[in-house]
Amino acid sequence: MVAFMANEPEKLFIQSGVLPLTSDGVLLITARRSGRWIIPKGHVESGMSPAESAAKEGWEEAGVIGRIGHESIGIYRYRRPSGIYSVQVFPLEVESVLDEWPEMHLRQRRIVSRDEAAGLFTHDELRTLVVGFFGRRFGV
Repeated sequence: MVAFMANEPEKLFIQSGVLPLTSDGVLLITARRSGRWIIPKGHVESGMSPAESAAKEGWEEAGVIGRIGHESIGIYRYRRPSGIYSVQVFPLEVESVLDEWPEMHLRQRRIVSRDEAAGLFTHDELRTLVVGFFGRRFGV
């Protein structure tokens, strides 16, 4: 039997993700386990900047290639039993949507309007971050 101390700090995991922007809207993917609509994200790869790592996640998880913004649009957090995950999000201007990509059999993807994207997110912090980004970007 393992005893846990109540005051033991939770582990913090650092991730980066992309908000893939297309001429028709925003490209979203499904989470592998829950099937909820999310953005591509993952742990920051060793030897890569958070933005570069985020762009790589866009390719692996969503099959998108494009121009990554090097200024973050913000950070959101979520909790799992293993700890707290902090995700720094970068805009990605999509230049190519590939027909084949590494996780194509694990996820669905869909291009939606910016308003529809906000409605599909179940994570409040992510929704607030994306809505705020579009408000700043389009002067809404």
